[in-house]
Amino acid sequence: MLKLSVVVPFYNVQTYAPDALRSLELNAREDFEFLLVDDRSSDGTPGLLERAAAALPGAVLLRRERNGGLATARNTGLDAARGRYIAFLDGDDWLAPGHLACTLAVIEALNCDFVRTDHVQVTGRERVVQRVPYGPESVVADPRAGILPASRATAVDYPYAWAGMYHRRLLDRGLLHFTDGLRTAEDRPWIWRLHREAESFAAVGLPGIFYRRGISTSLTQIGDERQLDFIRAFDQVLADTAADRESELLIPKAVRTYCAIIAHHIGSIERFEPAVAKKLRSMSAEALGRMPRAALDRALDSMDAERSALLRRLRRRTPAASASAPVSGAAA
Repeated sequence: MLKLSVVVPFYNVQTYAPDALRSLELNAREDFEFLLVDDRSSDGTPGLLERAAAALPGAVLLRRERNGGLATARNTGLDAARGRYIAFLDGDDWLAPGHLACTLAVIEALNCDFVRTDHVQVTGRERVVQRVPYGPESVVADPRAGILPASRATAVDYPYAWAGMYHRRLLDRGLLHFTDGLRTAEDRPWIWRLHREAESFAAVGLPGIFYRRGISTSLTQIGDERQLDFIRAFDQVLADTAADRESELLIPKAVRTYCAIIAHHIGSIERFEPAVAKKLRSMSAEALGRMPRAALDRALDSMDAERSALLRRLRRRTPAASASAPVSGAAA
C-alpha cells in the first residue's frame, strides 16, 4: 500500500495551478500519489493537468464528466485513493517543500486517527499564520475535546480539510467523504463528524500550507446562489448533532456557530446579487426558526449587541409556528 494519497481538486484555476503542481513536485516521494481531479474546468487548467500527469511523480489524473463542486470533486479523489494516509490540497493553494513528509512522520509517530495543522493565510503580499484553535500541541486526545466550549473558537471552527492528515481507517469507516453537491461550507458537516466520531486526534502546528484569500476565482468572493449552500451544510450539522449521544451538550455550540455564520453573511449582504440577497434573508430567517428555541435564545444572549440585534430582527421575520420546529426537521 502507498503511504499517502493527496486529493487535489482543480476548477478553472489556470493562474494558480502551476504553483500547486510545483509544490507537489517538491513534496513527491515514491510512496506518495497525487490525485489531480479536474472538475470539468473550462479554461487552460485541463492542459496543465495533462502535462503534470505525465511529468509529476505519483500523479493520477481524474476527469469529472460534469462540474460537481469542491465536495463532489474531493469525493472523486477519495474513491480512488490507495494510500494508508489521506491529505488534501486545493488547486489554488500550495505547500512548503517537504511539508507532506513532515506531517506524515508526525501522524505516524503519534499513531492517531488524524492530525490538524496550522496554515499560512495569503492575501496579496500579506502572509499570516493561522493556528489550530486547540490548546495542547502534539498531544493525542479525544476529538470531542475539540468541540466545546460554545463561547469561543474551537477545533470544529477550523474546518479546512487540507489543514491536516487522516488515517485510512477513517475513510474505511465512511468518515472522510463530503456531502455530495455542497458548493460551499462543505467542510463544516465534515469536521463536526470527525470530531464526534473519530477516536483520536492531535493539533501539531506545522504551518506548511499556503491558503490564498481574496482571489476572484474563489467561491467566497462570488455572491451568487451557490453561497447559500451554507444553510444546507449547517442544517446537516444540527441534524447530525441532534442525533449524537451528547446532543444536549453539543447543540448549543452548533447553534451558536450557525448563528455567527448567518450574521456574517447578512452583515455583508451587499456583495450578493439582489435576488440572492432576498433569498438569503428568507432562508436565514427560516433556519433560525428551525433551531431549538432555548439554545437559540442562549446563543443570541451570548453574542455582541450588533450581531444579536441583527439576528433578532431576522428572527421576527419567521412565523411563530416555524420557530418551534424541532432541530430534527433540519434537512441534510
